[in-house]
Order: sequence, then C-alpha cells, then structure tokens
Amino acid sequence: MEPKIILGVIGGSGLYQMEGLTATEEQIVDTPFGKPSSPIITGKLDGKPIAFLARHGIGHWISPSEINYRANIFALKMLGVQRIVSISACGSLRRDYVPGEIVIPDQVFDYTHKRSRSFFGDGVVAHISVADPFCPDLSNQVVNSVAAVGGVVHRGGAYITIEGPRFSTRIESNTYRAWGISIIGMTTAPEAFLAREAEICYSVMAHVTDYDVWHVSEEPVSVEMVIKTLQANTQLAHASIAYLVSHLTPERKCSCGDALANAIITQPNAIPEETRRRLGPLVDRYLP
Repeated sequence: MEPKIILGVIGGSGLYQMEGLTATEEQIVDTPFGKPSSPIITGKLDGKPIAFLARHGIGHWISPSEINYRANIFALKMLGVQRIVSISACGSLRRDYVPGEIVIPDQVFDYTHKRSRSFFGDGVVAHISVADPFCPDLSNQVVNSVAAVGGVVHRGGAYITIEGPRFSTRIESNTYRAWGISIIGMTTAPEAFLAREAEICYSVMAHVTDYDVWHVSEEPVSVEMVIKTLQANTQLAHASIAYLVSHLTPERKCSCGDALANAIITQPNAIPEETRRRLGPLVDRYLP
C-alpha cells in the first residue's frame, strides 16, 4: 500500500517553503525528543502527498548546532514518511564542482562534536550500519530528476559536516581537500544517521554555493555569496522535487526500510518500559 506521505523534504538555507503545494495543512508534531524546527507543512504536489520541514525554522533562526535533528526526523517518522530529500547549501572543495551546480553525495564525514547522533541509549543499544549513509536508490532518482529539469548534477563525492556556525579557515579547508573530501556543509550529520535509524531513505541535494576558502582566485565564502547562489537555484530545487514526486517509484529498492533488523543488541526484557514506549515507532516491529 502506498504510504500516506510519499516524500519528506527538508529545506535548508534559502529554502523555507515548497512552491506548488495544494491542500496544505500545518502539522504541529510533538515528539519524545521535543519539537521539530518548524511546523511540518503537508500538502499535495502533482496530486501526491508530501511533507515539508524548514530545518533552520521559519526565518532561519536556528543555528546548525542548535537544530533538534532528532525531533525533526522523528516527527517525519511519526507522519509515516519513508523517504527524505534534504536540500542543503554546500561549499565545493573541488575545481570541477562549480557554484550553481548540484552534488548528490554518496559519503559523509561527521566532523561535528556538539550534536545528539542517535535515538538510542537510556537502556537500549543499537549499532546501525552506515557504511553507505545515503540511500542509493533514492539518490539515483534525485540525480535523474535534477538532470531532467536542466540542472548540472554530479553523482558521488564525500560531504564533510563541520560544526559551524563559522566558516572554515584556509588550513582547515585545504586539509579537507587533502583528505579527499568533495563538499562541505553544516547539517547533513547527524541527519543522515538518524534517518537510517528511523529506517527512512535519505538523500541530499547539495547546492554548491561557493569554493569555501581554499580557492585563492575566488572570494572567500560569505553569507551574501551563499544566499545569492541559493536564490538563483531556488527554481531548480522546486522543479527537481516536482519531477521527483511525479516519477518516484512506489516501491523502495533498498535495504533502508529494514536497517534496524540486526542492529538492536539489547535483550528485549532488559529494555526499560519508558524507553521502549518512547522509541515505539522505531522498535515495536522488532520487539516481542
């Protein structure tokens, strides 16, 4: 049976609403981990139900370190979302990933240190597999969607998530390049890991806004530069999502939906009742 909401979209810097939504409703969702960044807007795009969440809050008032990532992902899980596309700004660490272009990464390097990275704890231990942190099936469909509407898109590359909110120093930027990192941003981790724990397919549509600070012939990244490029790419993001929604395959051809099947190591009778209740939407199908 087709899920009630076929796609969740998390909008990052510069994207705070979805165009073309009809029959919209504002969902105020309270989770065991607190409130998400903003009310979740549900509606129909091309006649198909989707959900939209503004990651930084309406008006962009939440810093990357202060985002309640667990509440955001859990709220979408509670609404029955099985696939998420994150729209994010990023800096390029490669000459061939040019500002204005789109990258669909296949790896993430978590270089943050202030964030809650898991739903688990408090008496239940789960070791989730994230060797390949982004859903390959959904990512391929996102690539096809961006290309179909005329965007220049790159498939693959490693995305380093830094703590922020400051931008990098030159030595940091050049170090990341030496590590083989392709793009840099502030929000993909722990979002991708939490989506995997929630058994939700997750892909990032990363909009290249700048060359960070390593490119000596280009201006160092600034807020003005990021917003200017994102505004130019807004229509591309909307068109890509609209195409994706209208062509999204109904079945999930991946293992994301069973990610917890062999991840929970705690014996069921050792899990505190309150923890089990709180994590019910994640663990009930696996516990007797």
